Amino acid sequence: MAAKDQDKSKLKKRKQTSGIKPETHSYTSKRPKLIGSKPTNPRNNDSTKPFKRPKQAGPQTEKTTPLSKRELRIRAKELAESRKKKRKRYYNLEHELAHLWEKMRSRDISKEDRYKLVTEALEKMKGKIPEIASSHVSSRVLQTCVKYCTKAERDAKKKKAEEDVKKRKAQKDAVFEELKPHLLTLARSAYGVHLVKKMLDNASKKQLAEFISSLHGHVASLLRHMVGSVVVEHAYQLGNATQKQELLVELYSTELQLFKDLVLMKEGRLVDVISKLGLQKSSVLKHMTSVIQPILEKGIVDHSILHRVLIEYLSVAEEFSATDVIKQLSSPLLVRMIHTRDGSRVGMLCVKHGSAKERKKIIKGMKGHIRNIAIDQCGSMVLVCLVSVVDDTKLITKVVIHELQEHLKDLVFDKNGRRPLLQLLHPNCSRYLTPYDLASLSLSIPSLSKVESDVPSEGMETEATDHDESTHLVDGGKKDPSVRRQELLVKSGLAERLVDVCITSAGELLRSNFGKEVIYEVATGGADGILHPALDDKLNELYEAIATLVSEPKSEESKEEHLLENFHSSRTIRRLILDCPAFAATLWNKALKGKCEMWAQGHSCRVISAFLASSDSKVNKLAKKELQPLIDAGTLKIPETRAASGTNE
Repeated sequence: MAAKDQDKSKLKKRKQTSGIKPETHSYTSKRPKLIGSKPTNPRNNDSTKPFKRPKQAGPQTEKTTPLSKRELRIRAKELAESRKKKRKRYYNLEHELAHLWEKMRSRDISKEDRYKLVTEALEKMKGKIPEIASSHVSSRVLQTCVKYCTKAERDAKKKKAEEDVKKRKAQKDAVFEELKPHLLTLARSAYGVHLVKKMLDNASKKQLAEFISSLHGHVASLLRHMVGSVVVEHAYQLGNATQKQELLVELYSTELQLFKDLVLMKEGRLVDVISKLGLQKSSVLKHMTSVIQPILEKGIVDHSILHRVLIEYLSVAEEFSATDVIKQLSSPLLVRMIHTRDGSRVGMLCVKHGSAKERKKIIKGMKGHIRNIAIDQCGSMVLVCLVSVVDDTKLITKVVIHELQEHLKDLVFDKNGRRPLLQLLHPNCSRYLTPYDLASLSLSIPSLSKVESDVPSEGMETEATDHDESTHLVDGGKKDPSVRRQELLVKSGLAERLVDVCITSAGELLRSNFGKEVIYEVATGGADGILHPALDDKLNELYEAIATLVSEPKSEESKEEHLLENFHSSRTIRRLILDCPAFAATLWNKALKGKCEMWAQGHSCRVISAFLASSDSKVNKLAKKELQPLIDAGTLKIPETRAASGTNE
């Protein structure tokens, strides 16, 4: 037993001596611990972390005991009841406003009663307008209130009731002031956007300027937003030239977006802005690409402000950047852009500088929309460009020409719808296209243009009837323009169908302000006689049809004026006599021979005298024998001016 005890004591001593370590390497403190104190971990000690801010001693909160299930249920029930009461109050207000709205928008109500209802509704909405503006129902009430406040203000101005004017203006201004901090938020709201548009429509010049100023720095982000872009476009349309420029230049450069003072400048074109401010072209292109790219990817291309930005971008873009934009727009997307002046120009640039594959996409994207495009003032110019530039006449015939034929009778009477037809009959004629239209056709992208100068080339002098008109050349494909015209107009069957329409509707076309130009070009055979000799027989039928209508006797009972007495038809027939000898001979033999004395007065006297003014000797001989006695007797007076030509009629 004693031996065992000795062994145990020796083993215990060995363990104690082996466990002794230097104090510096100890990780545990040997100090006696206080009763109730928690063991501290030196790793978490603040003294070992000099970069950690020491915790500030604050008011110590007592540890709350967790709520029981019963108490949680009670609290949840109270919250639900409070929400229910709040919702009920809002629904009651919404119901009251809807009831007032039904009354105020009635047609039978008097103006005074309506103004009372508007005032009552605005009083109920006071202080809650921002919340109401985002509501599907209540926002409509607010729109109506703003609308009739403005009408009341105008009515009071007419009656010179100054107090009433001030009252109505104060009501409208109060709504604007309450909404002012929330306008940008509402501009992105699906329902609030309608109220913002209504506020802009009825805003004073000062309020509109304030709103446009508040958009600074947010124009690019709003244009990328489906709803917000509508508000920017609305403000752009309502603004004056300076305000439009203020919205535009922010999209040109980061500097112009950050520094508001730089925005106030008179320069309109991007090239001028870059040169005046000394901006780096590369940074401008980089910023504009970052703005334009997301907008095109989302397909938000309907707005005129974007079309203007694209025109300016293409005017300074490098070759690869311009090509990339054309590729993105060469799709059905382009159809949604060509309803504005700048959008139409973008469309024409895509047609002129696009590859054969891209042109094909553009034309196919127009399928089913050709009639609507043709009757649009700006869209019709894209069709004019298509028939003047694209070499793939089979595709043009299949998509464009065939759809034009389906609506031909309507298009010949339409101011814009006739443009593609007249372009094929008489290309680039200044009688039918304005200087702006001709300049648009001659526009090109500098980086993609083969010709360095953007100045339109001087056209050749046309035939004698249009000696004062010049033809502006349009850069086309490799195909000869005359061959392209022949394939699109004659071989496609369009010309034959056009002559048939002119025969059946000759009287209406001659009396029409716009249709008379179409029938004149068809009857003369088009520029360079493109309809001869293929359609000579059809043209003779047209001459016979016009002569038959002219041969009809005067009738006071008839509602329509006789062709020789109508302002438009008499002048068109005079031009045809001067420029088309075959028509003049048919008209004389079938309608006028032996009846000249009856038509020697009024508008018809200009038609009769045209036979003597014709440059064709055969036409002169036909009428001279009968007309000379009338001239000698003073019955027929030949106009001294314009006697030799009918171009200025």
